[in-house]
Amino acid sequence: MVSMKDIAAACGVSVATVSKALNDHNDIGVETKEKVRCAAKELGYYPNSSARALKTRRTYNLGVLYKEESGSGLTHDYFSGILENFRNTAETGGYDITFLSNSKAQKDRMSYLEHTLYRGMDGVLIAVADYSDLEVMELLASELPVVTVDYVYNGRISVMSDNIAGMEALLSYLYTQKHREIAYIYGEESMVTTNRLSAYYRFHEEKNMAVREELLRRGKYRDSYTAGVLTSQMLEQQHPPTCIMYADDFSAIGGMNVIKNKGLRIPEDISIAGYDGITMASQLEPQLTTYRQDTVGIGSLAAKKLISLIENPKATPISQYVMSGELIVGGSVAKIL
Repeated sequence: MVSMKDIAAACGVSVATVSKALNDHNDIGVETKEKVRCAAKELGYYPNSSARALKTRRTYNLGVLYKEESGSGLTHDYFSGILENFRNTAETGGYDITFLSNSKAQKDRMSYLEHTLYRGMDGVLIAVADYSDLEVMELLASELPVVTVDYVYNGRISVMSDNIAGMEALLSYLYTQKHREIAYIYGEESMVTTNRLSAYYRFHEEKNMAVREELLRRGKYRDSYTAGVLTSQMLEQQHPPTCIMYADDFSAIGGMNVIKNKGLRIPEDISIAGYDGITMASQLEPQLTTYRQDTVGIGSLAAKKLISLIENPKATPISQYVMSGELIVGGSVAKIL
């Protein structure tokens, strides 16, 4: 097995220099670091994780809690994008990731906190979870470094998509297109839903537009069937909306199918808008008007903040970070003449 002593001999430097170069210490020059790393790679050197854990008191392993109820799992475009960029940034920082077990039917299963302690995880990202779950609350109340996504918890770092700005951007665009009867099929109760609904009500208030409560319907995130049923109900009203907004792009697709099956045209007969900005939305006919969330920024920042919390806890502020997205104007919204 290749050791740091072998690398030191190959490079003509001390073992201490090799150690510092491999651990990216600032008192080692860039050229020396590159020379040592190239030699380590050529010789087939791999650091012993157990030895590193004893030395640093860290395992360089991050836990991820992803308990998604809709059944879409890691195919959920928004969260899969976040997790992919979280993983990339974590691995660049020298960390591996492990998903926490989420099957409560499993015999003798450990709680989330027990799992993290058993695996010796240095910290945890809570990407999706039921925050009323006692196990999740136990994890949040522990001394373990934790970062949450799209959820604010006192004393914890959170990275949020700017749902208020996203709704305002969509509503403002619809308003410029002369839409005043705007329906909204939203998702299950959550902080994300609350913020988006608040933005909806506030926008109507600022524009002196009356809110028609019958144009608000609670659906489910990423559920095209439920969205389709609610869309049909909207269209059957005596005074149907001119535009229907959906909680996510998959729901919008469900609504789009129902509209087309009724023989109506998008956007000539009714306009629609989605949310998330998934790749599929750009491939629809017409292209869906939507709001693309910054999954790259959210995932990467969550990893950086969690690693900072682990490696430099005293200098890492506990704060909430909000990431803006981008309005994508497609052909699914018509201008009312």
